Amino acid sequence: MGSTLEIDKFLEPLAIDVQKLSGLAREMASTFAKLSAESSDMFLPTPISESILSPEVSAGQDGSDSGRGGTNLRVGFIELQHDLVVDDAGVPSTSRKLNRLLEHSWPIGESLKNENSESLFSWIGDRIAHVVRKGCDAFSLSPDQDLPLGVTFSFPMHQTSLSEAKLMAMGKGFAITSNLDLGGHLTTGYEKHKTADMPNIKIAAIANDSVSTLVSFICQFPAKAHQKAAMGVIVGTGCNATIPLKLSTLHESKRPASINVLPGQDVATAKIAVNTEWSINGSAPPLRKFGLINKWDEELDRAGEIPGFQPLEYMTAGRYLGELGRIMFLDYCINVLKLSVSTLPSRLRQRFGLTTTFLSHYYHNSPKGSMADQLSNEFPAEHPEFEWTKTLEAVLHKIAVAIQKRAAGIIAASTIGLLMCAEEIPEPGAIGKKDITELVVGYTGGCIQHFQDYLADTQAYLDKILALEFDGKAPIRVVLHPCHDGGITGAGVLVPAALASMRT
Repeated sequence: MGSTLEIDKFLEPLAIDVQKLSGLAREMASTFAKLSAESSDMFLPTPISESILSPEVSAGQDGSDSGRGGTNLRVGFIELQHDLVVDDAGVPSTSRKLNRLLEHSWPIGESLKNENSESLFSWIGDRIAHVVRKGCDAFSLSPDQDLPLGVTFSFPMHQTSLSEAKLMAMGKGFAITSNLDLGGHLTTGYEKHKTADMPNIKIAAIANDSVSTLVSFICQFPAKAHQKAAMGVIVGTGCNATIPLKLSTLHESKRPASINVLPGQDVATAKIAVNTEWSINGSAPPLRKFGLINKWDEELDRAGEIPGFQPLEYMTAGRYLGELGRIMFLDYCINVLKLSVSTLPSRLRQRFGLTTTFLSHYYHNSPKGSMADQLSNEFPAEHPEFEWTKTLEAVLHKIAVAIQKRAAGIIAASTIGLLMCAEEIPEPGAIGKKDITELVVGYTGGCIQHFQDYLADTQAYLDKILALEFDGKAPIRVVLHPCHDGGITGAGVLVPAALASMRT
């Protein structure tokens, strides 16, 4: 019952190999180029140019910032400093120092997600006021001087300027509709809870969380001469990526009317940070072309809040991987092992009853305990005809590993494809940028860090795809580098950058 051969055959729809991933990367590159030029809800431009993130711009100012993902709200103060350092060869350089002060974090409960915009933003405003009150006491803030606020929001948005944003459909279980004035709602929410001895807030900069991750990464990564901080990627509750792209790659209607640049810079040559929203359905055709969307993915999709909305996210991100594992495990128990569904633990029969967090740590020699103990504690047997067996333990573990390896492959191929789209990776046979041999990708998110071997496998697939593309002689390597807390630090970095730059 449940032989290794039988289990492996069951898992074939999740199988990937380097040849398939290499083809997917190329297909993603052309798809991304088309989406950049044509899509209205993907490859969303920001008014943020690469130049405003230079050390001379993002230094020496304090501001409040707030970061919001699908699960938590964080608010705090950011202090940016730059110190002159000299290396062993006597070469001076600027060392960036970033301090996070008075930071607080609150979970966003499911009930809040279902509230209307006024209730949700009143709650957010109350939390901002709580931290600002502490800032008034700690820093002697004047009530007569506006406090600049940088905002990170982990949802797609349209921006006409760095300080203005209209939210699009939010997803991730939130009931709020699109076309909502983010800055206005945050300001109103704060004003409801501030007291007369507290300063007003001034929205200085707004960014999507993947944009803030890239901003934070470019500002803080100690790049060497052969390295370039090339893009930022988030694989947490959701999945997204941001990369600087030339204005010419965007359709004219998508090019910002104004962007923040340094004095004297030619706008025509500027690259701007583009929020790809790569998990939205525009990326589905390449996944379907290579047979990566299977019946379990479709079942998960059909049960979601907006079926068909984010296929890549359903296959790679923390909100969904546990549920995908549950769907697959039930299928195996019922249709392969012929177990009665009524005998299975009740939590396994409930949507999202098997969490991504549980599967993340479900492996041999886990610090969470043996696989048998984890299963019996999380899903105790409730029916006399059911018991956890070695076969069931092994099946669920193999399912978790197969889900993770496919997710890592998709993220790796999508990353290579996006870097190809941005012309950071040369075509085979073409002459690349000889001085740059490493493209560094800042990553953040609990899923890629903790789900089985997600991070290590993603890096391995990046290396293997490039080795295949260039017959083992890749002129460049793509390297993952941590950029944790990029949402809140990126919001803080953008405040002085926005204030020191000019609009043109």
